[in-house]
Amino acid sequence: MPQPVLLLGAGRRCAYDEFALTRVAAARPVLLVDAAPPAWAHPCLAGRLAADPGKGGATASAVVRFAARHRVRGVLTFSGEYAVPAARIAGQLGLPGPSLAVAEACSDPPALHALLAAHTVPTGVPDDPGTPRVSAETIVLDGEIRIAAITRTTLGPAPARQPLRHTVHAHDGLLHNRFLRLAVDRTVHALGVERGVLHIGLALTDRGPRVTDVAPHLPGDLIPLLVRRATGVDLPRAAAALATGEMPDTTPTRQRAAAIQFAYPAATGRLDRLELSPDAVHEPGADRMLLTQHTGTPVTAGPHATTGDRLALWVAVGETPDACDDALRRMGRHLSVGIAPLADAA
Repeated sequence: MPQPVLLLGAGRRCAYDEFALTRVAAARPVLLVDAAPPAWAHPCLAGRLAADPGKGGATASAVVRFAARHRVRGVLTFSGEYAVPAARIAGQLGLPGPSLAVAEACSDPPALHALLAAHTVPTGVPDDPGTPRVSAETIVLDGEIRIAAITRTTLGPAPARQPLRHTVHAHDGLLHNRFLRLAVDRTVHALGVERGVLHIGLALTDRGPRVTDVAPHLPGDLIPLLVRRATGVDLPRAAAALATGEMPDTTPTRQRAAAIQFAYPAATGRLDRLELSPDAVHEPGADRMLLTQHTGTPVTAGPHATTGDRLALWVAVGETPDACDDALRRMGRHLSVGIAPLADAA
């Protein structure tokens, strides 16, 4: 049996987090460190330690002892919240992974931008809300940098500007854009990353790509699912392989497109009705459609919403991004929402 991997935090949203955990667990045993492991995660686990991964002191020491006792082969996290503790624990155990310096830099946007600027990497968040946003899902192995996929993101209205949609296409032209490739390469070299999966956010300005953020772990929002559906590349399993010092399989086996859409409240108030027609899954191109909210919950309208206000998500696959857009549009018609204004909800 393969040696286990230590996972810091399972996440709290089954709709988003179960996919990555399931894929990692299919590759090797998973030992979870989480103060309150969610019930949906239990079938994927070989063991667990009830502790807050973000705490230092005696708790951090207990996590290191737990990992050493079980002879873990690598350390993973899916959350930016635990990126620094994961790097610290991996370093203490002498295991592969992003260094503590990398994790700390990625967790501090001003420090990250200063570091990248010092290495001539264009950075910054543009003022123009219409600037296209993308991310490069990047796999680094012993200094070799591979962009596994480009994720194109459609943002919602200001000021929140939450993601409305992500799209991945195996034949995205940006995969061959030398300016984007140069920005990604320089970012990886500036951080000094030798192994790992990185989510590198970029804004496509008139003056070229500008790096907006870097996550030294798997992306959220089911982007790994989109990458697998569109290209066949399994980012969670690649991350597990890299964290354990093994060679990941990054060979594309599909040439399609995949996209995810999020529904946000149209008004602020109390969610009185949230229904999904079972016919949604029968739409051509439908992969999944899930409710992510409960009736009776206070919700905030799109311009000021957080990801916690999302009502539902749905995923489509197709030969092209346009085919995915059509499928998402058809699937969206199966969602029914009712919100009572705050004055009426009191």
